[in-house]
Amino acid sequence: MFLPATTEFLDSIFQLQPQVAAFDCDGTLWSGDAGERFFDWELRVGDVVSSALDRPMRERYAAYKRGEVDESTMCGEMVTMHRGLSEQKMMAAAGRFFDQFFVGQIFPEMRELVRRLQENGCEVWAVSSSNEWVIRAGMKHFAIPANRILAAQVEIEGGIVTDRLIRVPSGAGKPQGLREVVKKDIDAAFGNSRWDTEMLAMAKHPFAINPNADLESIARQRGWRIYFPERTRSHS
Repeated sequence: MFLPATTEFLDSIFQLQPQVAAFDCDGTLWSGDAGERFFDWELRVGDVVSSALDRPMRERYAAYKRGEVDESTMCGEMVTMHRGLSEQKMMAAAGRFFDQFFVGQIFPEMRELVRRLQENGCEVWAVSSSNEWVIRAGMKHFAIPANRILAAQVEIEGGIVTDRLIRVPSGAGKPQGLREVVKKDIDAAFGNSRWDTEMLAMAKHPFAINPNADLESIARQRGWRIYFPERTRSHS
């Protein structure tokens, strides 16, 4: 099913017998940024959020890309922009989006890793700065329940989305969320970008999966295991 190097990588993790594992999602469990793509998609399709949000939110995102808005603030605003919508509508939209655009982006060996870890009794957590609705839609394909997801989240009141943020797990917010909610040592952590550095550093066994250049450099400096999924290796 997998190449020998992939099988060796998977087996090396199972041999560690992790009891608690934390996974970043975008770029780690699948190729691409589902949160960013969902943001663009919902502004374009016009049946999720008000069309009046299109220009101001795109301008805000452009400012973020220029470095004028920090990562956590932007990720938070990409959730609070849904204030007044029903959570049911958001989950339906997120499910429609993920099934159409991201199921095929899932790295097969990462899905197999999560499956076998859970089968072996490991407590698996998904940690992401993308909005909770998209991550919950994605985690249905990994059998990770909603109560083991830490994503950008707002309070829901009477089934309606508010603009009161609960958390935005990005950078230092990832280990902070794990400490607050999981309250256990993290045996293994998996991430792909510099926003995962703090989460990887807190784990007994850190793994840089499909790392971008900055995380790859950090991983090599710190001696962390690096793994490129099979479909990315021609680019690595």
